[in-house]
Amino acid sequence: MTILQVASLLIVLAGAFGAINYLFLRLPSSIGILVVALLASLVVMGLDLAFPALGMTSEIRSVVNEIEFSEALLEGMLGLLLFAGALHVKMGDLRQQGWVVALMATIGIGISTVIVGYGFSWLMGAPILIALVFGALISPTDPVAVLGVLREANLRKELETKIAGESLFNDGVGYVVFLVLVGIAFPTGDAHGEGLEGAAKLFVQEALGGAILGAVLGYLVFQVMRRIDDYALEVLLSLGLAFGGYQLAVYLHMSGPIMAVVAGLFIGDVGVKYGMTEQTRRYLDGFWELVDEILNAILFLLIGIEVFAVAFSMDAMLSGVIVIALALFARLMAVAVPIIMLKPFRTFPSDVIPIMTWGGLKGGISVALALSLPDSEWKPAILTATYVVVIFSIIIQGLTIAPLANKLGREPDLL
Repeated sequence: MTILQVASLLIVLAGAFGAINYLFLRLPSSIGILVVALLASLVVMGLDLAFPALGMTSEIRSVVNEIEFSEALLEGMLGLLLFAGALHVKMGDLRQQGWVVALMATIGIGISTVIVGYGFSWLMGAPILIALVFGALISPTDPVAVLGVLREANLRKELETKIAGESLFNDGVGYVVFLVLVGIAFPTGDAHGEGLEGAAKLFVQEALGGAILGAVLGYLVFQVMRRIDDYALEVLLSLGLAFGGYQLAVYLHMSGPIMAVVAGLFIGDVGVKYGMTEQTRRYLDGFWELVDEILNAILFLLIGIEVFAVAFSMDAMLSGVIVIALALFARLMAVAVPIIMLKPFRTFPSDVIPIMTWGGLKGGISVALALSLPDSEWKPAILTATYVVVIFSIIIQGLTIAPLANKLGREPDLL
């Protein structure tokens, strides 16, 4: 299939599954599309088991493999989704929660990676470096899933900023940690350096370089925007910043996700305040909200049909279920430790730890990273465990975080 045919198929399916959800299931849009896609995929697989002559599963699996989910997300959709999400997070709000976000996106990712890695190694008998790679890819919360759920949850502003800000930044940091560990665990893979010294250089180049590039490009585009008054052109400039800036970061071996977040924060705050007319603001917000919704729908559709690329076995499924508990415990520690570290300096509502733990959704980024791993004997087990954790996270946690937040957030005590 050509790229155009694949894109057409995905758009048609996303629209059809979205309509089914709207008419019958009434779930939040993105989660509903995932549920319908997953159910449709499982029905097809069930029919294929009952009637092997149909051969539907193998045909659909070949189409799914042609889509190249990992490349489509990590090198195409992710920059637009992160830019769109960052546009609506104000830097003033983020600064108030800066230490919490920074610690959770750095120390929190490290804690979670180590806990999941050592737990997975003990559980599956995997080499520790391979297990740490799994810990790195499953630890970041997915900003796409998180921001989609936040729209439905109606959380307090400060809590929403904590969750949104952390998910935007820990995604980029987690991706860099993943690249570093893959470079060490798979020396013949796409590593940018060798050994610990190369890993350290890679981390600095990716993380710091991505942030600087995002700030520079955001500032340059802002300077152009403030000198013109043409809403269509300014929206086009923002699209070029998100798309072109991400690809430039990848080319320069810098973190594209961090670049997109920093650039989006700059345009969504400084650019909106000082570089646009009210008409341009309305069109910019409307355009990026539409891009966000459409790409979300396609991404969650892809997660649902990606079940065809996962090699299931009873042992792998059982391990995946156990890893769910392991990932939740690691998330709890990743949230609780930074909060405890900051308690001497500020107070926190008592609902912060449980809501941020349960609201730390995993998503398509983890699946894409698992698919991008070099082939090895451990890749099928990692992919299966990742998929099980992601499906549980989006469906179960995603559908229950709003009721949990409403229950705990009525009159939270202070820690």
